[in-house]
Amino acid sequence: MTQVPRQVPPGWERQDERGGGLFRRFVFEDFPSAFAFMSRMALYSEKVQHHPEWRNVYNRVDVFLTTHDAGGLTDKDFDWALEANRE
Repeated sequence: MTQVPRQVPPGWERQDERGGGLFRRFVFEDFPSAFAFMSRMALYSEKVQHHPEWRNVYNRVDVFLTTHDAGGLTDKDFDWALEANRE
């Protein structure tokens, strides 16, 4: 899989660590809302076989996307970010 230059989706920022990645902090009304988002995105992740690095603290979900086997960003990361934005 090759790295691809693409427009960073709204709300996300490009990071240089580990060959390149995308980061976003999602903030929800409460813990159940944050957990529901993670549950929906977990199902999507399984469907597309691309899994985020994420961390949840109460109403926040921090997400870092990179494609480890490609050593950086690929279409999979941008597609995952766009799907998360639709949630």
